[in-house]
Amino acid sequence: MTDPAVLYETVEAEVGTVLIGKEDVIERLTVSLLTRGHILLEGVPGVAKTTVANLFARATGLEYNRVQMTPDILPADITGTYIYREQTGEFELRKGPIFANVVVADEINRATPKTQSALLEAMQERTVTVEGETLELHEPFMVIATQNPIEMEGTFELPEAQRDRFQLKLTVDVPTRNEERELLDRFDEEPDLGPEAVEQVITTDELLDARAAVEDVYVDETVRMYILDIVHETRESPDLEYGASPRATIAFLNTAKARAAIHGREYVIPDDVKSLAEPILAHRLVLSTDAELSDMSANDVVTTIVETVEPPGREVVENAARPAVGDGGETAETGVDRDTETKPEADSDSA
Repeated sequence: MTDPAVLYETVEAEVGTVLIGKEDVIERLTVSLLTRGHILLEGVPGVAKTTVANLFARATGLEYNRVQMTPDILPADITGTYIYREQTGEFELRKGPIFANVVVADEINRATPKTQSALLEAMQERTVTVEGETLELHEPFMVIATQNPIEMEGTFELPEAQRDRFQLKLTVDVPTRNEERELLDRFDEEPDLGPEAVEQVITTDELLDARAAVEDVYVDETVRMYILDIVHETRESPDLEYGASPRATIAFLNTAKARAAIHGREYVIPDDVKSLAEPILAHRLVLSTDAELSDMSANDVVTTIVETVEPPGREVVENAARPAVGDGGETAETGVDRDTETKPEADSDSA
């Protein structure tokens, strides 16, 4: 079975032959791909948002389509439609760009709400309905949407239902001075350097094997309670009108397992959850009126919540996960099924 850590390192190294200083974005793209998630990329123009998606798709060997969102684009331009063939006298399905493995919706907030909603079924059910016929999408399937935070004219804010379907929201920052210097040197040597310089370094079978390995990552009860505590706090916070949905809770579980796997661990630790809190929660939260008047951001609220909720001790989680698992899910030392074993240490710290 393909090791997720090896897969990530291989993809990151290949993308790094073109891209500079975006390791955290590649890590979280890998996390989402391994957990069937979708990504919202936000950043000012020129920071390589679309290029990141293209490079990632090429390195993973996935079919890539890009849709430039504009106010006049229609749902059928994304999903496809039936066209009449005069030669045969029949209607033929012309599939839209949604039929790919990695679909980039560039500047998604420039499309009308009607067109944005065309992605809802695809992102959740991984199907599209064209004139009453439901069609399966490719597998793996991932939507990467980009948006520009500084240009609001001619844009349509994503509704809560749309934002909630994005597993993670990532911010692509401008490079540091040293990174930009390295970028200058690299493009001075190779002016035509671009996505076509990246080669496929993993196969689809390896990707699916890595997904299966992620599903086997152990999550202790104390970590599950920690996730629930964080999500519950978003629903109780006076700074929020609406907190996170159960979909966010599931996103915590899945992405924490993937992050643990690509860092070479077979179990989740609290740091996995903490590092993913902002990209999972910030875009889902709706600020209260008082918070908006106080110039608070959703990121500020998430930071406060993470600082407030007490995580379980890392040593407790590691001790609970330490016994090697033998055939049939039994620990090597005790022969007790780990899924049903009672762990007094974990229970005592879960409050």
